[in-house]
Amino acid sequence: MRISDVVKRKGGTVVTVRSDASVTDLLDLLAEHRIGAVVVSDDGQTISGIVSERDVVRHLQKDGAGILEGPVSSIMTAEVQTCSPEDELVALEHTMTENRFRHVPVVVDGRLMGIVSIGDVVKHRITDLQAERDQLSAYIQQ
Repeated sequence: MRISDVVKRKGGTVVTVRSDASVTDLLDLLAEHRIGAVVVSDDGQTISGIVSERDVVRHLQKDGAGILEGPVSSIMTAEVQTCSPEDELVALEHTMTENRFRHVPVVVDGRLMGIVSIGDVVKHRITDLQAERDQLSAYIQQ
């Protein structure tokens, strides 16, 4: 199973935010789209960083409410782990689990083409397990 299979199933739409947008604007995007992380991109194609709900919470606790008016670039993670559509899903599962990443952008030739969340991975895994269970049940009943 490849990352491209997950992206095909969920679609390639990625919500992005500009690095100079305020953290309040970021929170509006997260709430509007009901998502937990946003790719930071000034042009919608290249990745400058990634920022999640957890980043906001950690910075609020450390620096106070003043961060809400500051730029997203001040709280984003600049070193972003990415994957390609050809990567194996199992390898991404291990990377996400070991490094505690919940969102990994999918990149082709340096351009953003999707994002995979841990929820997407789990949903894909459950679908596969259900299909396998159904096949085994059908085999046993023959």
